[in-house]
Amino acid sequence: MNLDTIIFLVSAVVAVFGGTMMIAQRNPVLSVLYLILSLVAQAVLYVQLGALFLGAVLIIVYSGAILVLFLFVIMLLNLRGSEDFGHGSKPISGVTKFVLALLFVFELIAIVRTSLLQADSPIGMMTAVPVDFGSVKAVATLLFTKYLYPFELAGVLLLAAIVGAVVMTKGPEDEGAGATDELYGIADKEAEGEK
Repeated sequence: MNLDTIIFLVSAVVAVFGGTMMIAQRNPVLSVLYLILSLVAQAVLYVQLGALFLGAVLIIVYSGAILVLFLFVIMLLNLRGSEDFGHGSKPISGVTKFVLALLFVFELIAIVRTSLLQADSPIGMMTAVPVDFGSVKAVATLLFTKYLYPFELAGVLLLAAIVGAVVMTKGPEDEGAGATDELYGIADKEAEGEK
């Protein structure tokens, strides 16, 4: 087994683990962190395929910008959930974790068995990578011609989701202003001024 195969196997297992844990978490902050882990592992897979630009885009744009924006929105709305981090979890949670761990072990055994028995065949889906795969020109051509509308719709959808989350969690105007005033001590200063 060569180094490329080992890097592929580790990155694939980390990407699947990060995606699964992102869905399984109750705490939104931990979900975002697991999604960042999954995206970094996927970026390693793109770099292995020779698509350096796509790997950089995954890390810089998605992990570095969009998910940090998600973290800011979560912190702004105070959606951190319970901070117990697994203490006092329900028994079904333990069973689910056990089943997921078994599935990961079986997947790892199947991957290692396949790679050891067929050492000459490639593991990935693509046997021959095109010359311009993952280059800036190829990505830009697809993004601004064939996939322009889905790209723009995804941006509008993300913006609408963030604005909607802020609007839904914001209380009535009078309660929000009072809470802000109390936070900064304005109400206390006005009370002292009236005396």
